[in-house]
Amino acid sequence: MTHPSFFDPKPRSLEEIAAATGATLLNSQAAQKVIATAGPVEAAPKDSISFIDNPKYLPHLEQTGATAVFCHEKYADRVPKRVEILVHSQPYKAYATALSLLFPTAARPQPVTGETGVSSHAFVAESAKLESNVIVEAGAVIGEGAAIGRGSHVLAGAVIGANVQIGRNTTVGINASVLHAFVGDHVILHPGVRIGQDGFGFAMGPGGHRKVAQIGRVIIQDHVEIGANSTVDRGSNRDTVIGEGTKIDNLVQIGHNVVIGRHCIIVGLAGVAGSATLGDYVVVAGQTGIVGHIKVGDGAQIGGGSGVNMNLEPGAKVIGTPAMPVRDWVKMNMMLKSMVAKSKSGGDKTE
Repeated sequence: MTHPSFFDPKPRSLEEIAAATGATLLNSQAAQKVIATAGPVEAAPKDSISFIDNPKYLPHLEQTGATAVFCHEKYADRVPKRVEILVHSQPYKAYATALSLLFPTAARPQPVTGETGVSSHAFVAESAKLESNVIVEAGAVIGEGAAIGRGSHVLAGAVIGANVQIGRNTTVGINASVLHAFVGDHVILHPGVRIGQDGFGFAMGPGGHRKVAQIGRVIIQDHVEIGANSTVDRGSNRDTVIGEGTKIDNLVQIGHNVVIGRHCIIVGLAGVAGSATLGDYVVVAGQTGIVGHIKVGDGAQIGGGSGVNMNLEPGAKVIGTPAMPVRDWVKMNMMLKSMVAKSKSGGDKTE
């Protein structure tokens, strides 16, 4: 192995890290100690920073190789004296900020060819408009009338369709495609993402299924991130909308006319069927299916593997297929286990 990491760190002092994260460095004499890398508390290398958020990992503190750790005030007395303490009410969030300082290229897909500007091996239509510091890599295609904002990157093999508008400091990943869409600032579309293709629309009948033309758009607001090989279909007769700050994992399907609110989390292998509406701060765990034409209220949380077939009130916490309140699901499973145990016990007696 010729290179230990794909990301070159930029060492920072504990003083810099504390200032950037809003953490309190308990030992002011350690302010100039240099942090060169990061790692999990149980395997943190020399000169690294780590964090403690889950009490299950507290036993690893005794043997940690970290120079410093973020931790909540209540755990500070568990940290060995040789390890510097950065107190923060949200240790993991502080650690995430520190990672961005130490590894500034790791949080956003980077150009793979090392080229700047527009590659001679890319195709950019004459009517397309590119602001300053835009990178368009080899094999990328920018269609007629498209516009791309300052500091955005279109990576190798990506396709930007005609009249698509992309904001500033946005990254379109390798082999991604963006069609019939308006995309905001600071958006990340990972490799293989598909935006704005046909929704699944057919007028079905006994003589066959007639395709319904999909004439809507996709609107992706600022600070959205969409994981690799996920798809967002364009609207059929109105827009598909992804709200500000929403984060979508890999292999997620968003159907036509879906409206997703701000700062939602949608985890891998989930699917949201056409014309469903999700409010703000909704959490959809992995392998969940949400049927079309329903509304999920603000702040609702849907457990993994669920099937949601009805409207959910704001703040609802559900799981199962069909989805039900978590407390009901737990009670039901306890009852089933009890019934099975009794059945087995009764069967043994009859034998």
